[in-house]
Amino acid sequence: MRPNLPIINLWIGLLVFLALASDAQARLVRLTVERREVVLDGRAFGLAGPYEKLVGSAHFAVDPDLPQNQIIVDLKLAPRNVNGEVEFSSDFYLLKPVDPSRSNGRLFYEAGNRGSKRILQIFQKASRSADPTTVEEFGDGALMNRGFSFLWMGWQWDVPEGRMRMSMPVAMNDGQPITGLVRGNFVGPVGSTALVADRGHRAYSVVNPASDEHVMTVKSLPTDPPTIIPRDRWRFTEPGTVELDGGFVPGEIYDVVYLSEDPRVIGTGLAGTRDIVSFFKYEKGDINPLPDIDYALGWGVSQTGRLLRHFLYQGFNEDESGRQVFDGVFDQVGGAGRGSFNHRFGQASRDALQHFNFLFPVDMFPFADTTLTDPLTGVTDGLLRRASDSGTVPKVFHLLTNSEYFNRAGSLIHTDPTGVRDVAPPDTSRIYMVASGPHIVGRFPPAPNPSISFLGQAPMNPLIYSAVVRALFDALDAWVVGDQAPPPSRYPRLSDKTLTPPAEAGWPEGTGTRLPQSPLTALRLDFGPDWSLGIVSNEPPLIGDPFVQLVPAVDENGNDRAGIRLPEIEVPLATQTGWNYRHASIGAADRLSSEIGSYFPFAQTASERRQNNDARLSIAERYRDKNDYLGRITEAALTLVEERYLLAVDLPEVIQRAGNHYDWAIAETTTRR
Repeated sequence: MRPNLPIINLWIGLLVFLALASDAQARLVRLTVERREVVLDGRAFGLAGPYEKLVGSAHFAVDPDLPQNQIIVDLKLAPRNVNGEVEFSSDFYLLKPVDPSRSNGRLFYEAGNRGSKRILQIFQKASRSADPTTVEEFGDGALMNRGFSFLWMGWQWDVPEGRMRMSMPVAMNDGQPITGLVRGNFVGPVGSTALVADRGHRAYSVVNPASDEHVMTVKSLPTDPPTIIPRDRWRFTEPGTVELDGGFVPGEIYDVVYLSEDPRVIGTGLAGTRDIVSFFKYEKGDINPLPDIDYALGWGVSQTGRLLRHFLYQGFNEDESGRQVFDGVFDQVGGAGRGSFNHRFGQASRDALQHFNFLFPVDMFPFADTTLTDPLTGVTDGLLRRASDSGTVPKVFHLLTNSEYFNRAGSLIHTDPTGVRDVAPPDTSRIYMVASGPHIVGRFPPAPNPSISFLGQAPMNPLIYSAVVRALFDALDAWVVGDQAPPPSRYPRLSDKTLTPPAEAGWPEGTGTRLPQSPLTALRLDFGPDWSLGIVSNEPPLIGDPFVQLVPAVDENGNDRAGIRLPEIEVPLATQTGWNYRHASIGAADRLSSEIGSYFPFAQTASERRQNNDARLSIAERYRDKNDYLGRITEAALTLVEERYLLAVDLPEVIQRAGNHYDWAIAETTTRR
């Protein structure tokens, strides 16, 4: 019979507290397990046996005077306990073998994008769930069958309700509130009200909402001079909401700069990530529900790919005892940026897109793992410089898609700041690009974006590249654990002219559109004289010279020449991109709509192609029939398996999906005729 779980939970929390309270360097001081459940009625997952989930809160205390914590902005201004430490807590969620001795010794940590969970969806083909419970929500069990343990932790204070979050300390100035500027940025919606914070997040409070100090501006392009909107035309209404008389102009860019107070010490999100992973990796014995962990691997997607880049850049891969935290880091579609993860009044959800969330401290030098010098400022730096200095450099994978080159300044990961020479990653890093891929894994069949705010002119790119992510994770795991070299980096380069200025990238006639000539460009930004301390005084920042942004060259079909070309790109039925122009109904139709990608199908026959003045060969001109098409798809897929960019177990799914694509393309083309 299973022991009474509330008693187990109490003792776990008590034991961890007692054990860690005497350890000056172990900064996770207590785990409170509020729920502990065996999953799927004790079903065995391979040799790992049954799994259980532990859900609760993690409690931290960090010493502001330790060298490893000096970089946390405003930590010394936060309230301290009797030991002189700053306390904070967070939601955590652990999925592990019931018998920890049956684990494979690897902890797989997902830095959850805005408080969400995606590991099981991507790596086990599961239905997405915040609290996986059903067979469908655990998927095929691929990693669980191999004994991996999975960890999630809330690291933001401001995520919407129902998501994993962190309770962060508030910085004070000798007991008095600290004030500062906050900028809300949004693209004009239809109507007269808008949210100040990003993507439904909680906004910083407004000091004296009726004050004339607060400013709203409007402009058409991110770098245009702003026009101030008269103060009597707009107002703060509900918390985090503004209202404009006469309504907003769809597609125009609005900024609201206002005075706020009580900044959270948001760098504790990075410290908490460091300390919880370090605890599970290094703490041995009964106090740790995972005492047999030898390796920690971190994975982040988009926002949290940038979070892990920031984590490495600011030296958090060294714990308070000088030990290495992550052995492997997988940055998926983080692009060249980092984020608002460790400065006063930072908004962690903010990214940087061509027409939205611009001028936040995201795409900031340095961009590359390799240490380089910015010739305009003279600053020499690299993403891994601090980790190199402390001897804590992990194995790193950077995965890009076509989208990151148009929306996330991706080329700066592997060129110098002037864009005139290739910069190879260090021996500990690899860079991969999914050719013609969208930012987030696609969905089939092609369809308009369901989010009206980011509606595009073309159907969304349906390219599903999860199989590449799974194969690369296996390669990273083998590199970390067994020292087996991963497949070589594969991305566009200047040296072979697969990386070019937009005007030289090429583009076929017949798609009904054009290749964007103005991708997001990283700028040198001046946030004011105290920016080195993490304090913004110029809001918005002063705009300096741009960095050079390059894009992948395309073939005669409009698909990327370089990168990992999935079978549906190597044996195409359409032009597929990582960019999409905004729909006219939401304004700014010559600008890019988020990172959703586009799909431009081929004509079915030569006559239809000629009628449409389409330079791309038709489906009938390319393939005799479906069997011919699938034969070529299979050959392309087998090549990728041999090269280790796909797993053999995913072959049937890849080929089946291509067959479905062919059937859909023929039926859809027939319908259009």
